[in-house]
Amino acid sequence: FDCLVGINLLREGLDLPEVGQVLVMDADKEGFLRSETSLIQTAGRAARNVSGLVVLYADKMTDSITHMLDKVEKRRQKQQEYNEAHGIIPRSVHRELEPGMRVVEEAEQSMESVVAETSEEYDFLEVERQLEAEMQEAAEALEFERAAMLRDQIIKLRQEQGKAIGKAPAKASQKKKNSRRDGPQNIFSKDSPFFL
Repeated sequence: FDCLVGINLLREGLDLPEVGQVLVMDADKEGFLRSETSLIQTAGRAARNVSGLVVLYADKMTDSITHMLDKVEKRRQKQQEYNEAHGIIPRSVHRELEPGMRVVEEAEQSMESVVAETSEEYDFLEVERQLEAEMQEAAEALEFERAAMLRDQIIKLRQEQGKAIGKAPAKASQKKKNSRRDGPQNIFSKDSPFFL
């Protein structure tokens, strides 16, 4: 990846190889994602790269930022002393992406191959239902990045079909559930967590 935007990285894990730059937006907003520990974990991703850089965007210095900077500086000094004493030359980490990241790549490739075909070659409605089911499963399993990716694929598929996105869903009493005669229905409300 040249760029990876992470929203729920603390929830999903931070095992990302070869990170060169970490940018933390609104670093001065106190809370779980901007606590001292969270900032250290997030900034630590760039520590695996010899020329790694961490940028904290903030209007003011918070206690969390101050404590994080102090702790990181102490750890850096300790690590440099250890490296000098043992003749260690720091190098960047190089390794393959984890299986979870490969799943995202494979899903994107399979979706691109499906969307690239003509509408006569497959049933858009069936593909849409499968993607929606996968999205719901991912959300229930707290795999929010995967759910968001599937949501984006559904939107892309609907745009390919020329569907209007954002219409109010039809009431159950007016239409039969899963009826193919009535055409596809929008199952998302404006308050859905899948539409940001």
